Amino acid sequence: MTDGTNPMRAVKVHKVVVNIGVGKSGEPLAKAHKVLQMVTGQKSVATKAHRTNRDLGVREGQEIGAKVTLRGARAMEFLQKALGTRENQMSRAGIDRDGNFAFGIPDYTDFPGFKYDPAIGIYGMDICVEVGRRGGRSVRHRSRSPRPLARSARVLPEETASFLEKALGVKFVE
Repeated sequence: MTDGTNPMRAVKVHKVVVNIGVGKSGEPLAKAHKVLQMVTGQKSVATKAHRTNRDLGVREGQEIGAKVTLRGARAMEFLQKALGTRENQMSRAGIDRDGNFAFGIPDYTDFPGFKYDPAIGIYGMDICVEVGRRGGRSVRHRSRSPRPLARSARVLPEETASFLEKALGVKFVE
């Protein structure tokens, strides 16, 4: 550590969750699974409704969406592609107080190499990214004696913005 920076203070991406909410099961849900597998290269899992909503015709426990969780190098690679579809631009409002951020992509054909397929249709997706420091998740999520994360170990929104600008070349628009 000759440059004076502590590697435990470095901000890193813990996970990237890509979600498509369809609102109903059946053929649209199968297409959403196919889109997620094409875009991320990983098998997706179904998300279920937490409560019944008769106005929308959704029952509790019904599969209404699909999601994929990416970690490590695969997460960073996907994040670079996803931000590239938005010309590496993001709003600061997409960063929450814990330093995590989210954004949406209106259509999977925005990704390079994908063309519109009438058999699939148009599917947009939400991308949620959890960032943190090394060791932070182990404190919060351990099975024995979990604790809240110390204030010094939390990532501030300004630190996330700086990380995005340096590591991924993101420009913030207001």
